[in-house]
Amino acid sequence: MTLPPHMRDPWFESLRRPLGARTVLQFCMPHQVVPAHGRVNVNYTMFEASRIPDAWAQAHRRVDRIVVPTPSSRDAWVASGVPADLVRLCPLGVDADLFARPVVPLPLVTDDGRPVAAHRVRLLNISELVPRKNLAGLLRVWLRTTSRGDDAVLVLKIGAYQPGVREVFGRRVRDLEAQTGRTFAAAAPVVVVDEVFRDEDMPRLYAAASHYVSLSRGEGWDQTMVEAAASGLRLIAPAHSAYTAYLDASVAALVPSRPVPAVFAPEDGDGVLFEGASWWEPDEDAAARLIRAAIEGRDGGPGPARDRVRTELTWERAARRLLGILTEEEEEAAEARRRRPVPSPRGSDGR
Repeated sequence: MTLPPHMRDPWFESLRRPLGARTVLQFCMPHQVVPAHGRVNVNYTMFEASRIPDAWAQAHRRVDRIVVPTPSSRDAWVASGVPADLVRLCPLGVDADLFARPVVPLPLVTDDGRPVAAHRVRLLNISELVPRKNLAGLLRVWLRTTSRGDDAVLVLKIGAYQPGVREVFGRRVRDLEAQTGRTFAAAAPVVVVDEVFRDEDMPRLYAAASHYVSLSRGEGWDQTMVEAAASGLRLIAPAHSAYTAYLDASVAALVPSRPVPAVFAPEDGDGVLFEGASWWEPDEDAAARLIRAAIEGRDGGPGPARDRVRTELTWERAARRLLGILTEEEEEAAEARRRRPVPSPRGSDGR
């Protein structure tokens, strides 16, 4: 998705001056890499399932190094035949200062006009409308677990970037009432937000919540979970993929999950990237218990992940780590050039 002009940082448009860099760093899917001849090529990427597409595995030959944010992505590359020594780890980061400062929460309201802030428990999820994010599963748990009398609300910040996804999601939401035998009118309220916010406005969205919840089936990183942690929210997260790189039971309520084939329904669009791969299905019964515990105030065990994220996952640390990897690549390339035999001048053998 391209941000509208008024939301783009003009600083990036200023980076036009040639630098004569020896290393080219790209952030893209592997098949999109455009190698620069005669330079060290590095690609920062990630994936959300157990293995990467075959075309991605073949594309590793275009680069000198692949950088991924978590061990789960590294495992996906190695499981697909990419040499392990080609893949390096470099976690992403969060703007600790941005999410540390106090802000005024966004003034969200439920359908009946009650302020979201009036609810004691306010769960937030930020997701694109794609099957991997498993929003239907989260809403099914919400229907099964909550009632209109609960002092709780679920806020869904959705992104719909593909044609027809809103209609497909709407049908699935309606089907949930038949599946569960419960109606949304009888459950605790759900507030849907579909605005696009600037980075500096995102802290106000997190400030409107008390908890962040995800039942995603696989993540390469999940920046919104990290931002929620930096904002001091209590976390409910699946115990799989990227989440296990920065969360554990001491800072989050973890939902047991099991690997299952990554299956796409015909109306879900093209799932070719996930063919032959597995992702993870969170245990909905366990998720229901954790959400119920949050609503009843029984989730005081795990401490907030804020301190961990703000000290260990800053952009400054991420940048230093990535610069270190790039420096190592340049040094290895320079050493390889030094060891390369120098062709003898024509005629130097006495002929």
